[in-house]
Amino acid sequence: MSDLNDPRVFFAAERTLMAWNRTGLTLMAFGFVLERFGLFLHLLRQDPGHSGRDLSFWIGIAFIVLALTAIGFSIVQFRRVLATLKPIEIPARYCTWSGIAMNLTVVVLGIAMLVYLFSEL
Repeated sequence: MSDLNDPRVFFAAERTLMAWNRTGLTLMAFGFVLERFGLFLHLLRQDPGHSGRDLSFWIGIAFIVLALTAIGFSIVQFRRVLATLKPIEIPARYCTWSGIAMNLTVVVLGIAMLVYLFSEL
């Protein structure tokens, strides 16, 4: 990928991974707020005959799935970049898997949130 033999290449890739993590968390939070807004509207409507999920629920779920997809894809991209780096471009004894572990944790928690949202009602 590069012939710079400079650890800044690795750190730039790691910063990009964390930027995708922040973007995914933002999308996930927005999706959750949209889903809850539908519940709020349902409570305001007080229509006893209305049951089921509104459009805001499905749009919120779509944002959460988009977030999980973006974070998962960023893990794949980061691993591809790591595979192209030379050992001199990665600092000695530096933990290269911590960013991946952080993103995987967010993905697992996001899936848990999806399960929670679908099990509730």
